[in-house]
Amino acid sequence: MSSDKTLSWAYSEEQTPEDQPIVQARAAADDLGVTAVSPATGALLRLLVSVSQARTAVEVGTGTGVSGLYLLLGTSDLTLTTIDVEAEGQRAAREFFARAGIRASRTRLIKGRSADILPRLADRSYDLVLVDGDPEEAPGDAEEALRILRPGGLLIIARALLDGRVADPARREPETVAIRGLVRDVLDRSPLASLVPIGSGLLLAQT
Repeated sequence: MSSDKTLSWAYSEEQTPEDQPIVQARAAADDLGVTAVSPATGALLRLLVSVSQARTAVEVGTGTGVSGLYLLLGTSDLTLTTIDVEAEGQRAAREFFARAGIRASRTRLIKGRSADILPRLADRSYDLVLVDGDPEEAPGDAEEALRILRPGGLLIIARALLDGRVADPARREPETVAIRGLVRDVLDRSPLASLVPIGSGLLLAQT
């Protein structure tokens, strides 16, 4: 990447202020070694929820609630089902949701593997799905997401560029290969899809 593009990328992140609960959730993520979406990525998530008027969302990868806060703050009408295997992160997320004034009735936190939980969710019942869990499991998560999304719903794949690794054909780690294949598959299948070079990359597709 050219130095100009790198500077532009960094500049876009620096221009995105964060609410205090999000700052606190991000600090908790750092303490737990959890990867959270970047500020600019979060701001885009919040905008997408608002403009799409999403009312029901599923998130794979609760973390400490950073991305969940951005989704929930996009509209007061959104209810979020968020899935993660780590109970400690979910406890932190629940606390930060409360600090942000999010009613408990707007969130459902489920501890477990996405491969076990997503198949239990009803077909065509959600407006938006954010996949931000284990990159190697992302292709399977995306398939389930397409099943549970309503027509016109929005699929969002976080870390879709894995900090530049996906764009380097020499990188052959299992998670890189998995995400690279997922990106190619989504872009091939959906005429309404876009790979956005923001944060660690964001892949968007409308069903």
